[in-house]
Amino acid sequence: QVQLVESGGGLVQAGGSLRVSCVASGRTFSRFAMGWFRQAPGKEREFVAAITTSSWHTDYADSVKGRFTISRDNAKNTVSLQMNSLKPEDTAVYYCAASSVIASIMSAYAYWGQGTQVTVSS
Repeated sequence: QVQLVESGGGLVQAGGSLRVSCVASGRTFSRFAMGWFRQAPGKEREFVAAITTSSWHTDYADSVKGRFTISRDNAKNTVSLQMNSLKPEDTAVYYCAASSVIASIMSAYAYWGQGTQVTVSS
């Protein structure tokens, strides 16, 4: 089992920045690829970014490329998502998830956090 707890969400104006983080406990964090997904009201959950176990490869949704950066610190069992140039359409609950392989599909992820709300005002 892996327990994931997100933090760092909040309210920010359009054009601003926010950093959300996820701390893992339980099984060895460094063995898991990690991903961030988000779900806006009335919409399906969607892929945002993912990172491999040793950070050698990252993947991003087209909608966030160049604005968001995923990173991890295996010594601190933490994965983070730095979000810059935020837009109102980035408003969503952001979830971190753990998988055995880097992937952009939800079904690849076995463990999920409870989510943190990010709201971007116009």
